[in-house]
Amino acid sequence: MNNDLNSLSLKELKDLQSQVAKAIAGFEDRRKREALAELDERARAMGFSLAELTGAASPRKRTASTAKYANPANPSDTWSGRGRKPRWFSEALAKGRRPEDMAV
Repeated sequence: MNNDLNSLSLKELKDLQSQVAKAIAGFEDRRKREALAELDERARAMGFSLAELTGAASPRKRTASTAKYANPANPSDTWSGRGRKPRWFSEALAKGRRPEDMAV
């Protein structure tokens, strides 16, 4: 590629710059995929998965938090004690109830 860059317009230079940036990113991505595939193949040949060898943890599964407080007027309306206080809990506290009184 033997282009005379001085003869190109600003728009043409910016287009060329964009094309070069895309080509570099594509090249790096391709090399990473090749390296990852090679490492995965070598790990499988030795009887392991790549995740086992790198210590990549599987995403934790969240469990629903257990209810700690129940609405005295409606026992099926509960709150775990996390996050924003429900209106019924705040109103009960304002009326003089203690959190222990509403504990499940």
